Amino acid sequence: MTKLSVNINKFATLRNARGGNMPDVLKAAIDCERFGAQGITVHPRPDERHIRYQDARDIKPIITTEFNIEGNPIPSFIQLVLEVRPDQVTLVPDAHDAITSNAGWDTIRHASELREWVGLFRNAGIRTSLFVDPNPDMVRAAALTGTDRVELYTEAYARMYDADREKAIAPYIAAAEAAVDCSLGLNAGHDLNLTNISYFNKNIPGLLEVSIGHALICESIYLGLENTIQLYLRHLSNF
Repeated sequence: MTKLSVNINKFATLRNARGGNMPDVLKAAIDCERFGAQGITVHPRPDERHIRYQDARDIKPIITTEFNIEGNPIPSFIQLVLEVRPDQVTLVPDAHDAITSNAGWDTIRHASELREWVGLFRNAGIRTSLFVDPNPDMVRAAALTGTDRVELYTEAYARMYDADREKAIAPYIAAAEAAVDCSLGLNAGHDLNLTNISYFNKNIPGLLEVSIGHALICESIYLGLENTIQLYLRHLSNF
């Protein structure tokens, strides 16, 4: 089945809004694993408005599933990743003042820098993934950097899903086929939810992992965290 990595940033957003340690981000990571998540994702930003760099340091030794740290490869982020040594680092070209990630890499324009960063993390034994738009050219150029995987930015799919899901998913199928042709592992994430995840999973060839945070936490308010994670796992099953 496609693996589910739960992005726990929103737990940290809620904690930071009030101060103190409620909710406990470390407990949230452990609980998500206990409820069936096959990975934990964090996306620390320079202003630490949700996940803090120290959270990433504290999470690594307490979880037993895959740990994925994503973010813009500025010097402080690179230093953090090399210190923590997660299972996977996902490089995302988000601006420091962006509310959330809003575009994938231009892997042609930034080929030189990406190749350097990928090599740095690979030498440290960390799997790399590049956040890309659903464009086969960007996927093929990503493969030339030496990255292990790409993560398809799925906001456009989610936005168009209700109006025309076949049209919405078409560019993602093309991008996924390019990844398969290039022997790249394939991840996906951003605005996937319980409504649109099953169709995406069934139609994207080679999909290994999805990273879901905002929608999953919002749905958990009504459905409960354990139940929501279990519902995602059912949708991601290939049987």
